[in-house]
Order: sequence, then structure tokens, then C-alpha cells
Amino acid sequence: MTDTPAPIRLVLVDDHRMFRSGVRAELDEISAGRLEIVGEAGTVDAAVAVIHEHRPDVVLLDVHLPGGNGRGGSDVIAGCAGVTTASGAPVRFLALSVSDAAEDVIAVIRAGARGYVTKTISGPELGGAIVRVADGDAVFSPRLAGFVLDAFGAAAGEIAEVDEELDRLSAREREVMRLIARGYQYKEVAKELFISIKTVETHVSSVLRKLQLSSRHELTAWASARRLL
Repeated sequence: MTDTPAPIRLVLVDDHRMFRSGVRAELDEISAGRLEIVGEAGTVDAAVAVIHEHRPDVVLLDVHLPGGNGRGGSDVIAGCAGVTTASGAPVRFLALSVSDAAEDVIAVIRAGARGYVTKTISGPELGGAIVRVADGDAVFSPRLAGFVLDAFGAAAGEIAEVDEELDRLSAREREVMRLIARGYQYKEVAKELFISIKTVETHVSSVLRKLQLSSRHELTAWASARRLL
């Protein structure tokens, strides 16, 4: 008998109650228990309170919200600085908005969102985006990624550098790397990925060698600096 992974805990933030209800229904239908909506909010202040209370893995966040200092979703992210999940990982934000304006995309990404998708996205695509953000990836609707790369200039080079480093790792090594960097013990990684402890040790040695690091502490610092946790 295998353990079922814990669901990804979500908070929905949008000032239209009917839209939140629609998103909730769609995600409940397609997630097969993989996603759990633990709270909702329709204003900046309510969102900050709900996020502090529930400490979700991912916040699905509209960029235009009443309240706060008039910066909408950016105010929510600022108000939740330092909030972590029960496992100690940072709460991650995925913007979901009708707007595809460059200024909206850039503002919320500068504030700290891990991705930005528009409300034309399908239910299965949104579910996939949430899972990827929970895993530490950055996710953008196709035409919006260019805004981010253009706006951040030097950051584009940093993104390319991170991608190049990650490309050295196999898919399994990336999974092991993220879990080790999050503080999992070898036996916990083995259980999570259904592999032996010896295989975990082999992957960790390979990751450290490929990234030219000498310890799991350096690996954690490396992953944290690149926002991969």
C-alpha cells in the first residue's frame, strides 16, 4: 500500500464571488483530490488575513483587487512576506487575471508572484500550472513570458543560467534535489519517490558533483537563491 501525496492547499483571491465559485467547481472536478481549496477572499485585507491563517501552498491571485494601498495583488504579496507553509516552504503566488497588459504582469512578478496566466486558460491547464508553481517552477501564458524577459533585462540572463544548470540534472535528480533542499532526510526522499535510500544517496552525490557543491547545506542555499524550493 502506497501513501497518497498530501493535496496542494490553495487560497482563491478574486473580487468576483461567482468567478471564485466557477474556479472552485472546475478544480474540484479535474483535480482528483490533488488540490484542496482551504480559503477564499475578495479584497486585499481579507486575502492577507486568510493567507496568514491557512498558510496555503499556492495562492491563486487576481491582480486587480479593492483595498490595501491600491496595488491589488501586489499588496497581497507584500502583506504576506515571510509567510510559510506548514512544511516551512514559502507560500507561492500564481496570478490569474483577465488582464494581459504588460504593466500588470510586470508589477505582480516584481512583487514576487511565481507565474501569471490569463482567465482564458482551461481548467486542466490551470490545474497543471498550480502543480508546477507548487513544485517551484515559474509559469506564464505563452505571450506573457516575453514581457517578463524584456522587463527584467539582466534577470533574463540569470534565468538562462539557472536553466543551463538545471539542464545538467536528470528529471529524477531534480526531484531529489528539491526534496533534499527542502530539508527532507534520505529515508523521507526514498519514501516520497518510491526508491531505495541507496539510490537517493547516488542521486545526491551526482547532483552535488554536477552543480559543483560540497554539501546539502550549499545545495539548500543554491536552490533558495534561485527560488526553486
